[in-house]
Amino acid sequence: MDGFVGLVEHVSAHCGLPASAVYTRKSQLVLPGFFRATKNWDVLVIHERRLLAVFEFKSQVGSFGNNFNNRSEEAIGSAADLWVAHHHGAYSDEPRPGRNHVRETSAALLNPSMQSDPRPPFLAWLMLLEECDASLAAVRCDEPHFRVFDEFRAASYAQRYQILCERLVERQLYSAAALELSAANSASSRALSSATSIRNVFAEYAGRMLAAQG
Repeated sequence: MDGFVGLVEHVSAHCGLPASAVYTRKSQLVLPGFFRATKNWDVLVIHERRLLAVFEFKSQVGSFGNNFNNRSEEAIGSAADLWVAHHHGAYSDEPRPGRNHVRETSAALLNPSMQSDPRPPFLAWLMLLEECDASLAAVRCDEPHFRVFDEFRAASYAQRYQILCERLVERQLYSAAALELSAANSASSRALSSATSIRNVFAEYAGRMLAAQG
């Protein structure tokens, strides 16, 4: 994953952010949560005490059936935790009351910041998936009570990850999400769509960072 960390550093510098704004050391990657005390991320971008960006990088080699749901649940849960914590002032220096004294002004949301913050942090999720027969083969769905959504029917694990990425962004849990496929012992990778590519994640990130400094 070091290559992706390097990309964050390179794009951040290109957008005019100082190197000191990009945090990559494990001890400096902790943010408070709402449903749990803290969460360790992979890269944080913080400039002048403002949380600008948060990145999570994941990889998966084999064990697709065992790990797909775990990775999906982690991605969804981590985003929900961050956004509700952000909504309640966790990433601000302003004094804030304890959670029991906070009153919602609208129905609780997994991402309430989409209503209340015109410049929320950029949140990105990236999965590097092994490209092999097992990750590209159609997967059967168990449907003992209700039918699954049609797009999941006979979809491979790679296609399921692509759908996950698209919907994470569609539902505004992430600013951008990517799926890259790479065969074992290969230095190259490919995306299943331009919307879920590494290039798109970093293009979106660059645009947000340039706008943030405007």
